[in-house]
Amino acid sequence: MSLPDPGTTVRVVGRVAKAHGLHGELAVELRTDSPEERFSEGATVRAELRDGTVRTLTVSAARPHGGRLLVSFAGVEGRDAAEALRGAVLSADARDLPPTEDPDEFYDHELEGLAAELTDGTAVGTVREIVHGPAGDLLVVERASGGEVLVPFVRDIVPEVDVRAGRLVVDPPPGLLDES
Repeated sequence: MSLPDPGTTVRVVGRVAKAHGLHGELAVELRTDSPEERFSEGATVRAELRDGTVRTLTVSAARPHGGRLLVSFAGVEGRDAAEALRGAVLSADARDLPPTEDPDEFYDHELEGLAAELTDGTAVGTVREIVHGPAGDLLVVERASGGEVLVPFVRDIVPEVDVRAGRLVVDPPPGLLDES
């Protein structure tokens, strides 16, 4: 994978699953909480193709379709051109996102890297990534003792998030953090 320009905070926002139809549309698996901003008309994304080459693509249209987003990019016309992008990882600069208005809402990049600790201050580990599942969001916490644990990202279990302090508090139900 090639390195982004210095000073950017690049985050993966999607992956091209396949070409859709004959006119150059692409089925994109989303990896962002903000598809309406990241894939709005005129937005740009960085596409790293399977062969390692990188292209900048400009969104010309996007619409939801069966759990994915169908996206058209300027200059990608026809099925062959779209098929050449299959498997491309799409990323964007996290600094381009608007601030969230809700104090209980966070972007993935704000949570990744936070120290996870118990209510008494005992270290649990570090948030490595956020998994968005049909039943809700999960924090993948890399344990201080090794391995990882999945923590449901709900207020009852994660009562406090302090992005500025670089930490969040986990109040787990019995057994959640047991090592297997």
